Amino acid sequence: MRRVFGYIRPKLRRIAAGLAVKTAGTVMDLFIPWILAYMIDNVVPRRSMPLIFVWGAVMVICSVLALAGNVIANRMASSVARDATKEIRHDLFSKITYLSCRQTDGFTLPSLISRLSTDTYNIHQMIGMSQRLGVRAPILLLGGIAVTMTLEPVLTLVMLATIPPLAFIVWTVARKGTRLYAQLQKKIDRMVRIVRENAAGIRVIKTLSKTEYEKERFEEVNREVADAENKAKSNMAISNPAMNLFLNIGLTAVILVGAFRVNAGVSQTGKIIAFMTYFTIILNALLSINRIFTIVSQGYASAERIAGVLDAPEECEILPPDHVETDDYISFENVSFSYNGGSDQLRNISFSLKKGQTLGIIGPTGCGKTTLIQLLLRFYDAGSGVIRIEGDDIRSIPLDKLRGRFGIAFQNDFILADSIEENVSFGRELEEKAVLAGLSGAQASGFVDQLDDGIRHRLAARGTNLSGGQRQRILISRALAADPEILILDDASSALDYRTDAALRRAVNENYSGTTTIIVAQRVSSVSRADLIIVMDSGEVAGLGTHEELLETCEEYRLTAESQMGAGMENGGVQVEQS
Repeated sequence: MRRVFGYIRPKLRRIAAGLAVKTAGTVMDLFIPWILAYMIDNVVPRRSMPLIFVWGAVMVICSVLALAGNVIANRMASSVARDATKEIRHDLFSKITYLSCRQTDGFTLPSLISRLSTDTYNIHQMIGMSQRLGVRAPILLLGGIAVTMTLEPVLTLVMLATIPPLAFIVWTVARKGTRLYAQLQKKIDRMVRIVRENAAGIRVIKTLSKTEYEKERFEEVNREVADAENKAKSNMAISNPAMNLFLNIGLTAVILVGAFRVNAGVSQTGKIIAFMTYFTIILNALLSINRIFTIVSQGYASAERIAGVLDAPEECEILPPDHVETDDYISFENVSFSYNGGSDQLRNISFSLKKGQTLGIIGPTGCGKTTLIQLLLRFYDAGSGVIRIEGDDIRSIPLDKLRGRFGIAFQNDFILADSIEENVSFGRELEEKAVLAGLSGAQASGFVDQLDDGIRHRLAARGTNLSGGQRQRILISRALAADPEILILDDASSALDYRTDAALRRAVNENYSGTTTIIVAQRVSSVSRADLIIVMDSGEVAGLGTHEELLETCEEYRLTAESQMGAGMENGGVQVEQS
């Protein structure tokens, strides 16, 4: 909550101005019943029409001022809430983009999406309604009580007897409500996760005829959200009936006492009518305060969730310079890593690569190939050991400078709902010449040139209007277009046929000879011409060397090569590449 107030503090002048206008408008509302009582008790008995018109005009002026003040103040409150929420949403999105992968895994993507949408909306409601009702309701409550004290002190004391139990109920309900709304947001996180899974896997769901199963799964989480919301709302709803009960009891007592006082001649009819009006005003003020507590309970729970992200520590700290003299361009020195802090997913990984060389990484699914890449990009920090680029510990290199060296294409990366040119340029403002060079190197020019609008052709979200191989070639084009120092192809050619895959590797070797290339693959033919090949098995290096060396020294590699390449095995896969 303190973190959210930091976004409000710079707007305190605007808030103060709005509160001043709101106060003036609310005070005008309070004058109207008093003027009515004065007219009934003092002006009407004189039977003076000019005085009646004068005081009637005063009531009209007060009404207009009250309306104008409240409208202007509400607009000012809305603008403050809008601007503060915009800044919160911007900073939250920015923070999310800089979270480490470990932190993202901890928060989970559905929860981050929920915090960026539902929780910021709750904050918007809290800031806006607190300014609208948070000033008006207390002024009406306290002002109404003050005015009624001048009109009928005895009746005011009768009315005030209902306030303490009401305050206790509202406070108790609001405290419990904060906890219930926090639980509700967690249920919403789970629902968002299931919706994302269904949206991403809709084709698989339909192909396997699992629509009914997914409907039942969504129905279950939807029911949990509904139950949690019902529980939270039911808790908050207790206050309204309780408030109405005590206030109606108080109102009844006021009417009875007032009737006796009028009958005894110690009070006047106009005062009783005005008092009843003020009682209604006070009733509405208390209901508004209850509503504020409801909104603040939601907003407080959401503010805590948002602060949890904004206050997340910077995991990828930049360490002091750590340089060693070496001829190696990239080196891993006894690197081990664990995702969960338990057993290591990578153990004692050591290798080195010269500038311009090609590294192939091969192994079965789940053996740690992509994890190596994520450590090199510093998506995660190694648990032990050191990773160096040109002798510098990557933890001592600023992240933008480190990652600016890379061009990378993952197997299942994302395609924007934009033109091919924008998908390849990807906000880097590359010249058209660089985009075309990237498409040519990735063997994508063939199908792009056949499109009526060429590189201006608009792609659907996630590239659904492309084949799997075409999507991968667009992604590889994105990696090549900026002519990176280090090119990483993480199983990025799995959807390509052997001929296109071979042409891609040939183009990379010829046109990007100065680029250090890392190819993660499951095909032996994709890595057979690499200067160095790492065979991964269960998080460890099972083999290290060239294609020919591994055929002699690594059983796992030889068996894989035999199963994939057959007779072409002995000449480095040339026969397969040319088939």
